Amino acid sequence: MRMRRRRFMLVASQPHLPCAVYSLSKSRRRAMLAVATMAAAAAAAPAWSAVPRSDRNKVSLVVGGKMAFHHLPLTVAEQLGYFRHEGLVVDINDVGTPARAIQSMLEGGHDVCAGSYEHTLVLQARGLPLQQAFVIQTRTPQVAFGVSMRNPSGLKSLADLKGKRIGLAQFGSVDAMVVMQLLARVGLRVEDVSLVELGASNQAVTAIRSGVVDALSHFDPVMTMLEQKGEVRIMGDTRMLKGTVDLFGGLMPSACLHAPVDFLQKNPGTCQALSNAIVHALKWLQTAGPSDLIKTVPEHYFQGDRALYLASFLKSRESISPDGLMPADGAQAALRALSAMDSSLRVERILTGRSYTNEFARRAKDRFKA
Repeated sequence: MRMRRRRFMLVASQPHLPCAVYSLSKSRRRAMLAVATMAAAAAAAPAWSAVPRSDRNKVSLVVGGKMAFHHLPLTVAEQLGYFRHEGLVVDINDVGTPARAIQSMLEGGHDVCAGSYEHTLVLQARGLPLQQAFVIQTRTPQVAFGVSMRNPSGLKSLADLKGKRIGLAQFGSVDAMVVMQLLARVGLRVEDVSLVELGASNQAVTAIRSGVVDALSHFDPVMTMLEQKGEVRIMGDTRMLKGTVDLFGGLMPSACLHAPVDFLQKNPGTCQALSNAIVHALKWLQTAGPSDLIKTVPEHYFQGDRALYLASFLKSRESISPDGLMPADGAQAALRALSAMDSSLRVERILTGRSYTNEFARRAKDRFKA
């Protein structure tokens, strides 16, 4: 059928060919017309109705902190049934933290990880099994850095951080990278401050309010809430593209789906279906309004404050990837940030070109016109 359609289009587009080409029987013309009609009908059908065949229809996916804003595309794809439209059954296992997620992935308990892109670089540097990002969810870390407004002496500039205590969500994570970059701007080193790992949002809020820390590098909705209440002054912001470029010298991808290279090679259809679902969600998020989010996101994500959740979403909206592709300068920006944070990292082992592929996201982008 495909060959017939191709010849029909060739004839129709080249009237200079010999007349013999056009002297087809009536039945032949009817058959070719039927083929063209079916092709046109297929092209007019909704994109997701033509479900590509996957290598396997069941996928085990691990994530650390699914409610975080940088994994919102994953949640949207799940809630709107985009995985199902692609013929997939995705078992999503939330293990609480990114560190636990990557550990679970390395132990072989899952097919795919919704994690941070920089983890693929760290694994390379440590000589561990190669993981490859294949669809990007966010093109910035979505971390904000704020200094406490409760400090009597005040923190008027980044240079005033010397000798102060800075709260983090997790040591060695992207929020720590933000701190390192900000300190370097004013000639300070990590040894000039005290870093305090605070973990979840409740502990972070308590720490800043009680004076346990003088500044905080954390995620939303914590930072938006503290900012709205006048409890912190934001001095570094990677929730937005400009703040990220100013700090890291380029866009710095964070949330992504990554998997062992072996899995991608053996299951290209499955990886394409996963990418299709995520890119579909990314496109939906580009135009989604507050009411759309309220209808789609599970109620417990709001933690009792819908207005705060929506305000946080608007703060970081432009951070969401529009098409799932790795930004042109993204891999190198991440490598530079990692090198600055950890001088012991064997960066000579890292080949950024092996840490991601745009193959699947590019096809999904073309399909959904993202």
